[in-house]
Amino acid sequence: MESWPNDAGFDTDYEEHNSVELTVKGKIPPYVAGVLYRTGPLGFKAQTYEKKTWAANHWFDGFSCVHRFEISFPEDSSAPRVCYNSRRTVDELLDAVRKTGKLDGITFGKQRDLCESFFHKVISMFKPAAGPQNVGVTVSINMPGGQKGAQAINEHSNRVETLHLKTDASIINQVDPETLEPKGVCRQKSLHPSLSGELSAAHAETDPVTGDIFNYNLELGPKATYRVFRTLFSTGKTDILATFNGKPAYLHSFFLTKHYVILCVWNSHISWGGLSILYHKNILDAIAPFDPSSKAKWYVVGRAGEGLVATYESDPFFCFHTINAWEQPSSSDAKKTDVVCELSLYENLDVVHRFYYDNLMSTHEASKAYAGQKRNSCLARHAQFRLPVVEPRNASSKPLPAEVLFKSDPMIAQELPTINPSYATRKHRYTYGVADRLKSTFFDGIVKFDNVTQKAIFWDTEVHTPGEPIFVADPEGVEEDDGVLLSVVLDGVEKKSYLLVLRAKNLLELGRAEMKGPMAFGFHGTYKALGRN
Repeated sequence: MESWPNDAGFDTDYEEHNSVELTVKGKIPPYVAGVLYRTGPLGFKAQTYEKKTWAANHWFDGFSCVHRFEISFPEDSSAPRVCYNSRRTVDELLDAVRKTGKLDGITFGKQRDLCESFFHKVISMFKPAAGPQNVGVTVSINMPGGQKGAQAINEHSNRVETLHLKTDASIINQVDPETLEPKGVCRQKSLHPSLSGELSAAHAETDPVTGDIFNYNLELGPKATYRVFRTLFSTGKTDILATFNGKPAYLHSFFLTKHYVILCVWNSHISWGGLSILYHKNILDAIAPFDPSSKAKWYVVGRAGEGLVATYESDPFFCFHTINAWEQPSSSDAKKTDVVCELSLYENLDVVHRFYYDNLMSTHEASKAYAGQKRNSCLARHAQFRLPVVEPRNASSKPLPAEVLFKSDPMIAQELPTINPSYATRKHRYTYGVADRLKSTFFDGIVKFDNVTQKAIFWDTEVHTPGEPIFVADPEGVEEDDGVLLSVVLDGVEKKSYLLVLRAKNLLELGRAEMKGPMAFGFHGTYKALGRN
């Protein structure tokens, strides 16, 4: 494995509180005019007031930040103008770390400051989690229910009225959509009193037609309880679609079709009914070892009030990110319905340990030792499952088998997957994401995967590390891949990043907007067109 320099994307404090104009090269299509938000960790080290250095261990535990790119086309010029600003959203958390030299509360990975005695660890289990929160995995524009007591936002609005950050807990952080200053944290319980559980999916699903938002809430305990819920775009009202007991698990995402919500409890089970999270104070140690004999269980919930309508089982696997799901005539009876679910699949849990900073940073000795077989077992596969003949029946009956349609070679698969958003909940052909072909300690390209041919094409440049691509459709386009991809890329030699614009059809560069410093490697983003419906 080559050592592509990437440390500047992890160990950085670069942010721009005031908007700065970027240097634009090439030609960016006018229809890209809009705003792109990115979120994720910005740095993972803090100097304490005692002049010591505190550092998080895991990439998922870095200090949350929001980035904003505004792309505009002045009336008197055909040349685009791209402006950038960014801001950490964890001022209180940073101050607490500087004061105490530790990060209290639940983290994703194990922290160096967790050196308590057994007695103190057990006592701390019974103390309610309090203090500042580190929330910043996904970002939602104009999220329904996001303003308590407010009227729903007009569906034809071209403005960014609200901006919310989410994580895999049932907490939501609101920030100012322009200055990015934090405005306050709330819990899902403010949406509905039954949503009192601790965990949820960072990736809520949105219906592309109605704008309604769906998620689950997981209440830990001896009988862990899942509640699947919907928040209506038109009114902001939240209702519970189904409540059922199941094995508690770390589930970062799920599936949505026109008529169903599908929650797959894959094999990231949390031990002790969830109490292990309180004991270990991190998610990774709380997840039980991968059990190859334990089936993944699929729960199908009706969106029209039918509750839990069917269950399925499949061989065990793990997943961070689902891609899409859709309904189609059944392969056994055209009058009935199958559901196809698409995701980036892992054969085991090795990947959750991959994202410790020591394993990711190119100059760290641990990243060199992590190469080889350890890395090979951390590669995703593009996969599809079929849930045959989905129809209401006794949900407590024996689960039916979920069928594997295909699993791709990992060399042509992707992580941080995305599609043309207008194809959500219906059959699509193309998926875009970041590639991992073992060329570096992190990601090494952008990939476009074709479901029909099961082949892929790539964009890559030596020592340039891309982030998640976001699809922006050409409003005059007729094909699914008529549009562009927006990705933020780090030049590992220059230690500066740029906003890359690729033609989605062939992954050829159209233009870029060069930044003045390195943007921290982040997780996810979202885009909203400005100036048109």
